Amino acid sequence: MANLKDIKSRINSVQNTKKITKAMKMVAAAKVKKAESTVKAARPFSDELLHLFRKMLATVGEYSSSGLKVERALDNYAELLKPREIKAEGLLVMTSNKGLAGAYNANVIKAAFKRIKENRENGIKTYVYPVGLKAISAFKHKQNGDFILKQGYMAIANEPTATGATIIAEDLAVDFVSGELDSIDVFTTHFNNMMSYNVVAWEILPVKVEKGEEHDVDPLMVFEPSPHGILQQIVPMYITNSIYQALLEANASELASRMTAMSAASNNAEDMITNLTVDYNKARQWAITQELVEIVSGANVVNN
Repeated sequence: MANLKDIKSRINSVQNTKKITKAMKMVAAAKVKKAESTVKAARPFSDELLHLFRKMLATVGEYSSSGLKVERALDNYAELLKPREIKAEGLLVMTSNKGLAGAYNANVIKAAFKRIKENRENGIKTYVYPVGLKAISAFKHKQNGDFILKQGYMAIANEPTATGATIIAEDLAVDFVSGELDSIDVFTTHFNNMMSYNVVAWEILPVKVEKGEEHDVDPLMVFEPSPHGILQQIVPMYITNSIYQALLEANASELASRMTAMSAASNNAEDMITNLTVDYNKARQWAITQELVEIVSGANVVNN
C-alpha cells in the first residue's frame, strides 16, 4: 500500500498543475475570440484582393519594369511575376513561440519537412524562413543538408501585424528578385472553428492564372495612371496581405489548439485527483484497520 504522505504530495502536485492549465485555458479562451473575429473579418478582403489581382494579370498580359520607379524589391513587380523554372523554393513556416498547444506546432513542422523531402527527391533546393520559436528551434536542430535555413522571425509570432508581414514580404522579395528563389510557399493553418484547424500550404509566388476563367475586366473600367502602375501597387499589397492573413490564421489556430489542449489537461488532472483521492482514502482506511488489529492483538495478549 502506498505511503499516505506520498499520495497526499501527488494530489497537491496535480492540483497545482490543474490551476496552471485552467488559467492557461482561460487566457487562451479570452484571446481566441478576438483572434477568430479578426481572421474572419480579414478573409473577404484577402479573397477579393486575390480575385482582382488575377483579373488584372489576365488582362494586362505582358508587363515590364522599364520606366517604373523601384525603391524596394516588392516594387519590382515585373520580376516578381516573371515565370521561372522552379529550381529553388522558399518555405515560410509559421508556428508559435510557446508550446502546450497540442499538436499544433508539430503538425505544421511535419508538413514542411514532407515538402522538403519531396523537393530533395525532385532536385529542388529548399530555403526555410521559420516564424516562431518552435519552428526556429526545430529547423536548427534538424539541419541535414536537405534545406538552407534563412533568417527567423520570432517577435511577430506573438502579435501578427501588417508591419511585421511587410518586413517578411520584403525579405522574401529580395531573395526572389535576386534569383535565389523561384517560388514561395507559406505553411500555415486554416482556422475552421474553436475545435479544429487544418495545415495548408499557400503558394504566393509565382501567381498562376488559369486561362478560360472569369478573369476578364469590365470593358468600362479605366486604369489610372496605367495598368502597370496599378499592378506595381497591387503586387506588394497581395504578397504582404497573403503573409498577414497566414499569420492571423496561424494565431487563431494556435490559441484554439492551446485552449483545447489545456481543457483536456484540466479534465485529466481532475480525473487523476479523483483516483488519487480514492487511493488515499483506501490507504488511510488500511492504516486505521492495521492499527485496530494491532490494538486488539495487544489487548488479547495482555488478557491471556
